[in-house]
Order: sequence, then C-alpha cells, then structure tokens
Amino acid sequence: MNTMKEWSREERYRVLKSKEEIVDVHKRNAASVYRQSYHIQPVSGLSSDPNGFIYHKGIWHLFYQWTPWGAVHGLKYWYHVTSTDLVHWKNEGIGLAPDCDYDNKGCHSGSGFAYGDDMYLFYTGNHRDENWVRTPYTCVAQYTPEGLKKMPSPLFGPRDDYAEHQRDPKVVYVKEKDMYFIFIGAMSEDKRGTTLIYKSSSLLEGWSFAGELKVPGYEYFGGMWECPCIANIDGKDVFVFSPQYTTLEGRGNSTNHNVYLVGKMDYDTLTFTPETDYRYLDYGFDFYAAQMAANVNDDKKAIMITWIGLPDNHYPTEEEDYEGSMTIARELRLKGNRIVQSPVKAIEQLREECDEEEGKLSKAMEMLVDFNEGDASLHLFTKENGEGGFTIDYNANTKTITVDKSHMDKRFNEHVFETLDVPLDEDLKNMRIFIDSSSVEIFINDGLYTFTAHVYPTEKECGYTHSDNVSVSRYKLKASVKDDFVV
Repeated sequence: MNTMKEWSREERYRVLKSKEEIVDVHKRNAASVYRQSYHIQPVSGLSSDPNGFIYHKGIWHLFYQWTPWGAVHGLKYWYHVTSTDLVHWKNEGIGLAPDCDYDNKGCHSGSGFAYGDDMYLFYTGNHRDENWVRTPYTCVAQYTPEGLKKMPSPLFGPRDDYAEHQRDPKVVYVKEKDMYFIFIGAMSEDKRGTTLIYKSSSLLEGWSFAGELKVPGYEYFGGMWECPCIANIDGKDVFVFSPQYTTLEGRGNSTNHNVYLVGKMDYDTLTFTPETDYRYLDYGFDFYAAQMAANVNDDKKAIMITWIGLPDNHYPTEEEDYEGSMTIARELRLKGNRIVQSPVKAIEQLREECDEEEGKLSKAMEMLVDFNEGDASLHLFTKENGEGGFTIDYNANTKTITVDKSHMDKRFNEHVFETLDVPLDEDLKNMRIFIDSSSVEIFINDGLYTFTAHVYPTEKECGYTHSDNVSVSRYKLKASVKDDFVV
C-alpha cells in the first residue's frame, strides 16, 4: 500500500460544525469503486465499532463509531442507521455528538437499552485534559422521538486501581435479581485483560462497583478486553469479547481478536464458568467488536453485527478518505456449546437471477457452493487466465481450509497476515459466500465456521475457478443500503 496521509492531532479531533464541512469528503467517498451496495458503510470518513444495537418498537437501531473527516481514528461520533428487516438500512444522521466536558474528545463505544417508550444509549465519554491525560466516563443519553437528551453527568467514572482502559459499557437486566448490570471492558494495572461489573436497582442512578468478572482459566488472557457483550441464547450464556495486546494461535501477528465463551453467568459471585475453551467468533482477516441483540422474539437466537476491520490495520480506501463497513446481520444459535451463524432470512429478498457467464463474478453476489469428497479449491477474483485471486483451498486429510489473499493485486496489512487457516472438526460440505464491492463473508458448513475479509479487486480481478468436485450456484444481489448524504 502507498503511504497514507499523516494527520495532526488538531485535524483528527476537529469538531464537525455543519454537514457542508464534509461535502467534499462524502463526494470522494461516494465515487469510489469500492462502495458497497448491501453493507452499512460510513457516509464519510471512518466507521468502526457497532454500537447501541437494539430492537425498539418495530425498528432496528444501529449506531457505529464515526470519524467524519477521513479514514483516521480521531474525534468519535455515533452515527445512526435504522431498518425494519435487518437488510434495508437507512441513514439517520448523527446519533451522539461529543458536546459535553465529560466526552470532549469523543463518544466512544457502548450499548443500547429499551426501557418503556424510550431507549437509552450507554457510552464511554472520552475526556482529555489540557495535558492530554485521558479519563473515561460511563455516560447515558435518552433517545426519544422528540430527540436526544444526555444525562447531565456521567453514571460513574473510572476506578483508580485499574489502568485507564475502562470502556464499552454493556447493560443487561437480570430478571431473577431485579437488578441492572453494566459490563465494562478493562485492563488491570499489571496489564491483564478483564471485565468490571457495576450494578444498580435503577437504570439511571445508584450504580456501584460490584467487582471484577471471574472467568476460570482466563485470568491472564490478553491485555485488554474490549467490547464485552453477554446474551442468553437457548438457556445458555454467551460471552463475547475482543482481547487485545496478545497473539493467539492461528492468528498470525494480529494482536486484536474476537472470541466467545459458552457457559453460565453467576451474578451472585460474578463468575462466568465456561463449558469449553474459547473459540473464534470468525476466522477471517477483518472482524472485530461484535455486538449482539438478544432475545428478540425468539429466546433461542441472538442477532449480531460486527465491524469488518481491525483497530491497527490499514486499507486501500484510506487513499479516498474512507474506511470500514459492518457485516450483514447474522442470526446466532447454539449447537451444543458452539455458535452457529447464518445470514438473516430477509437477505434472500435481494436475490436476482445471475446472468453473468460461468466463471464471472458480479460486484454484489451470493454463491452457494457444495463440496464433494477430497481436496478442493475455490479461487475468487481471478484474472482472465485463471491466475491470482483470493484463494480458498481445502486439505481433506487435515480437514483444514486455507485462505490466501496474497495473490490479489492490492495487498494490505501484509505484516499482520495474508494467509489464515480454518481447522474443521468434520469434512467440508458447503459454503455460502456473500460478495460485495470490497468485502467477502463466508459461512462454512451451515454456519459452524465463518470467514470475513475486506478485498479490493481491480477491474481485471473478476473471475472465479474451482476444482471438479465443487459445484456453484449464484445470485446477483440488489442494493439495500442507501448511500445518501445524511448528517
């Protein structure tokens, strides 16, 4: 990749005063050949963590971390999108803006909570003083049909006996206790990743520190647990988090991950007892900060949306002043102590007959792939001669899928990883692949494994090839996310 723009602190933390200030940025972004058609993406600049994901009064609300000026982490806003079916998304504009002393340098990640006729947004207020010393506050805003109302002061500040990394509040109500709990991603003073828990009998006041979450076997697992999220699916508790500052097996040089545990949460002892070892929520190159909305009309599933990206990575569209997108919405169910992921059913509404000749990809496509016995290959984004591309190869002897993006013309994040393995517990049977202009999402063996990645194919990289024991059917997909300029 080319060297990207160097941003000064003043540029990164500039306050957005009117939409006219970013008209040119939006125009550059919208003109990119890599703008997606059915994935949520920033109206301008950078999108990262999904926030405040909630279903309320017939509408799905999603917010995401947004830096409007360009593809850089700086002054964060919450940008708001809505949907009635988790497929067709509408831009609503800024949801939260950093306009108070306690969030003067950004409204960082958090969660949503429905309460009566209103919903509440719990977020991290990123405050910095004149010496650039950071203080993270846990804050709340009431979101009503009449508008947004921030509470006049934070719910609580950071604890002095932990490192300054204390953020990303996830709010849950435990009916059996008639008590609210907030999970806070944190790092101890000796740089252990952990989660802090607060509790209150009232949603908006009276919060007190309950203690540190205990997870047997995970006392020294990573240096920071970002974006903790817990949900009950089919009677079991699922704890999702993003450990940082550590490498994990099979993940190359990356120090940013997204994992899950299935087990039981005890709110008396603040102990999460896992049934098995951690698993990767996704095996791909670009997947982080997953957020779940649980128990929505069906207590046997949750809905999840995730950022297609990683905190320290860089992508080719930075040259066009934008970066990032969200995954398609996924249903999560349990099979024993394993999460099974599938695209929400409504995405099938986007299907159209594929009129591309065999061996050709369209910019927005769904592929249904079946594998017969033996070693197999499926190479996407190949050139006219069948070479290059985003290669997917299966070794039947070791039951391992190897994905390699190093053959693509646009290479990026080579120092982190370009090749990753997906180890299977059974033979490879099928894949369901969603391609958009700059992303690939792969659901393997009916969703027991997934693989998510950004890709940036050139005009010549538009084909695919496969081995003889592979069969492919295809659909074109219609656009479902408006790319209009709403601020």
